[in-house]
Formats: sequence, structure tokens, C-alpha cells
Amino acid sequence: MRTLFLQPPTFDGFDGGAGSRYQARREIKSFWYPTWLAQPAALVEGSRLIDAPPAGMGMEPILEDVKNRDLVVLHTSTPSFAKDVQVAQMLKDVNPNLKIGMVGAKVAVQPEESLLKGAPIDFVARNEFDYTIKDIADGRDFKDVDGITWRNKDGEIIANRDRAMIEDMDSLPFVTEVYKRDLRIEDYFIGYLMHPYISIYTGRGCKSRCTFCLWPQTVGGHRYRTRSPQHVAAEIRLAKQYFPQVKEFFFDDDTFTDDLPRAEAIARELGKLGVTWSCNAKANVPRDTLKVLRDNGLRLLLVGYESGNQQILHNIKKGMRVEVAREFTKNCHELGIKIHGTFILGLPGETKETIQETIRFAQEINPHTLQVSLAAPYPGTALHKQATENGWLDANNAELLDDNGVQIAPLHYPHLSHTEIFSSVEDFYKKFYFRAPKIASILGEMVRSPQMMKRRLREGVEFFQFLKNRKDAA
Repeated sequence: MRTLFLQPPTFDGFDGGAGSRYQARREIKSFWYPTWLAQPAALVEGSRLIDAPPAGMGMEPILEDVKNRDLVVLHTSTPSFAKDVQVAQMLKDVNPNLKIGMVGAKVAVQPEESLLKGAPIDFVARNEFDYTIKDIADGRDFKDVDGITWRNKDGEIIANRDRAMIEDMDSLPFVTEVYKRDLRIEDYFIGYLMHPYISIYTGRGCKSRCTFCLWPQTVGGHRYRTRSPQHVAAEIRLAKQYFPQVKEFFFDDDTFTDDLPRAEAIARELGKLGVTWSCNAKANVPRDTLKVLRDNGLRLLLVGYESGNQQILHNIKKGMRVEVAREFTKNCHELGIKIHGTFILGLPGETKETIQETIRFAQEINPHTLQVSLAAPYPGTALHKQATENGWLDANNAELLDDNGVQIAPLHYPHLSHTEIFSSVEDFYKKFYFRAPKIASILGEMVRSPQMMKRRLREGVEFFQFLKNRKDAA
């Protein structure tokens, strides 16, 4: 089938393809690679991938493209689903014979509901969907395709049997081929990564059981299934050849450091290639491993601290002790490894006092940069189930975003309101960044690099606009 993989237009600046944490408009305009779509696109010969938001693409060229397509696969999410259904209807209007499928965590955990609310959708893929989509693109009858829920000609919704998880991750083709074919890598940028960057996965799944984390509980699973170090190195060599302008590679595995010996083995392969790289990590990596990673090109770790309160970390099953995170961060500082720390406000057990405790903790450990998110109870997560059962989730805020794509505070507690949690994000940012040592550090970085000065000034304007948007949303 003539197949289009589509990340459709949505809110201005909305990063619907994010593999990390949440889909939303961010503090600073950022775009992650659509790797979840690029992987099946690499399996389907003659396909095309359109990632509309970072390309600044509207619907007109997409509607023209689908006139000559048989199949369109859209990546969707809880925040973007309603708009994505509207897009699907527009596609069907210009090509009534088109088959439309949706993939992503939203439809993986709510397949029947998604089909009931999405009239133009012919099927949704549950869980891991790479070979599911390949089977459909190869022309197999829907009834013979594992891992989908679909609508037959009589309108009945049918759930086929589950698809087995992929065990041989080296069998998947390189997504870099699709990046080269269909994307402009300069369109992708993240405030804490060097530009231009490239992001890939070296494995799927995460051993941790964090109650809020979307991907392991919906698509990836809790077993860390990995590519071999040699396979990863081969793709990085190819990417260097295709994109000599790249300044940094990012490994977007949920927790790249889940397997320490493998992380060290990959690092040594990357060291031979002389590349700069970064990855997601848990705040418990031993100093000896950190040193091996740094000596072989590691520049930055993206670390989910979530909270500075130990009881909250227990409540969300983080499997982390505050003192361990503190020692890990100290080691990173001493070794010259930068940290982008992520924190979440409004998790179970949160109070006005624990919010201030987390702010003080962030000031103390002092990551190079940070982001502060609101607890987001995505359907399919333990947090969503817990929030629903306890009455913490306001149905009016269950879509997680406002009409402009700005993240809202969907959770509330008897002692802590939506408004208090929402406003604490701005308080957190101000208390962290508007300290004399942090301001001096940022100014010093800007003075040393004219390019960095231009970038930070642009990000500063975007950040203050973000705060204004949040006030408007409030």
C-alpha cells in the first residue's frame, strides 16, 4: 500500500512526537524526533514520513499528498487526540478510499473508546506496532493482523489477538535512513542539547515502576530490550556520514543506564567514533561508570529527579533515595557532566511544604538546567487509576492541556488545589533561575560564546512568553 506516516499539524509549538515525558507546548519551543513513526516507516518500502509541527507545515500539502495514498498512519496522544481525529476526517474527505490507522499510547490503552470517538479511524494498533503496521502496509487483511483493534464493513469493532513483543531489537532497520529521506534535522531542537542534534533509541522498556511514566506502562513494557553495542555504533557511523553537521547524539531510551555494562560498552564504541552524546539516566549511576561514559564522549544526562521529598518518591514507586540522587549529582558536577534535571509538581503526597522542599533540593543540587512539569495522569498509567479511584482527577481537566496546548494541573487534593499546583511551577522556575549564582553562570556561558548568547536570549524571550501563556491559561 502507498503509505504515509503522519505527525499532523496541531497547536503552535506542540511537540506531539515527544518520547520524553509529556506531549505539550514547552517552556522553550522544542521538537523531538518522531522516532516512533520513523521506525515502522523504515520497514515499509516506498513510504513517506511527514512531521508537520517542526516543519511548520499546514494541511494543504498533506491533503494533496493523501490523494495518492492507500494508507495513512497517524501518531496520536491523549492531548492531541481530538484534533487528530479532525485531521483524519479531512483526509477521508479528500480520499474516501483511504485506510487510516492510529498508533501511540492513547489508542494502545483505549482502543475501543478511540474508535468510538474517531469515526474516520479504520484501525488502531495496540502496544508495540512496528511489524503490525508493516503487515497492514503489505496488504494483509485486517482480520489476519495481530495487535490491532479495527472496524469491519458493518461497523463492528473487533479486537485481534495481541502481537508478541520484539525480542531481537537488532532486526529493526535504522531510523536514520528515514531521517535522511524525509526530515530536515535542523528543524529539531531542544534547549539543553547542542544543535543540530539527532535522537535515536538503543532499546525499549524500563525496569523502573514509576506510577506516572507513560511509555513503559503502555507501549514499551518493563523489560529493557536492547540493541547490541555494535548495532548502535553502526547507526551512529551512518548518521555521521549522512549528517556531518550534527553536534550531538541523544539516546532517548527511557533509562539508558538500566544496563550499566552495556552502557559502558556502547560508550567505548562511541569513544572510537569521537562523537558527543547524551542520554536519559536514573540518578543512581555509580561514579566509576560515570567516568567511563564521560571519557568516551558523554556530555549531558537527562535525569528525572521528580521530587526532593522522600515520601513522594516512595508514593510514585521511583525506587530512588534522595541521598543517592544527591551523591550522584555531586559526582556529575565533579566529573564535568552536565545535567538537565526534570521535576514534577502535584504528585500524590504533594503539599505546599513538599513543593518548597523540592525547590530547595533543586537549588542545592543545582543541575545545569531544569524543567518543571505538572503531574499528568495519562490513561493506562497507575497514576491515572489511582487518581480516578481517589477523586483527585477533575473530569473537566482530564485532557491535560488547555485549548492552546499549555499543560494544566489535572490533579487536586483536599489540601492542595489545581490553582496552587499550577502557580507553583512559575515559583519553582523563578526561585531556581533568578539566583545570583545561577544568573552569573548563565551570563558567563553567554560571554564565552556569541552563539550561546544568541540562543539563550531567544530562549529567554520564549520562556517569558511561556509564563505569560500560563497566566492567561490560569
